[in-house]
Amino acid sequence: MPGTATVPVVLALCAGLLAGPSPVPESPAPKAPADCRVGPAGCYDLYTYGYSLGLHPFTGAHEVRRQLTDHFWLFPVSGGCAGRIRAGARCELLGGNPVEVEYIGNDFFQINSLPGHQLGAGMHIRFAFSRTLGFHTLTVRAWQDRPTNCTGKAFCNTANSAFAWATWRVLAQTLRFSAYAA
Repeated sequence: MPGTATVPVVLALCAGLLAGPSPVPESPAPKAPADCRVGPAGCYDLYTYGYSLGLHPFTGAHEVRRQLTDHFWLFPVSGGCAGRIRAGARCELLGGNPVEVEYIGNDFFQINSLPGHQLGAGMHIRFAFSRTLGFHTLTVRAWQDRPTNCTGKAFCNTANSAFAWATWRVLAQTLRFSAYAA
């Protein structure tokens, strides 16, 4: 019988219309803001610098990190953390810039700027130590929770990045020699 194959299709279409519109899938839940304490993904990346600490064939990255965190006077601090640091310790970097030690890992440590810091609160800086064939490297990476008055402004970003590069270079030069004691 001609046309009988179309009857089930027409009935199915009519049944769909009578049942009403199919439910619209819900939009995904809004994405939670990134937890900038654990890393720069989803946050405002500022800079990454690498510095050679020289050849130290008998010293591991952990020992170089420990040398710095056990003798924090090697770091450019002005008060509060001159000796051994722990997570949660609060210090002032030179210039009266308050920071808190967020994490101390096997081969890294991380600080967070606090209210009153020249660059604002919520800037995270991770100091990571590595070794390849006896040559040690310090990698410094900084990121922010949210943009500040400086974010995206060429002169401000350049000045802050240049100052950070020079400051961390002095730290790297200090560690180049103190790593022998590690």
